[in-house]
Amino acid sequence: MAATFFSEELQDIAAAKRICAECPVMADCLEGALERYEPYGVWGGQLFLNGKVLTNKRRRGRPPKIARPEDDFPLIPVPERLVSLLRTA
Repeated sequence: MAATFFSEELQDIAAAKRICAECPVMADCLEGALERYEPYGVWGGQLFLNGKVLTNKRRRGRPPKIARPEDDFPLIPVPERLVSLLRTA
């Protein structure tokens, strides 16, 4: 299951975000990842790359005319107390 949180596959990233959305320590996980500048992976419901939160990840190439269900990432808000720590890519 840990591989899901470090996958390049969009459906795995979406699955990891859904797991995070239900986790009782999501905010603490995100806070730790922000403090450590995590290089990659899903932490606290957010996708990290090079220590920054990616606000959008899409497939390579042209976007499809009809959105794929697996490309629909859950939107997980950043807790207000952590917004000041947020670095986005």
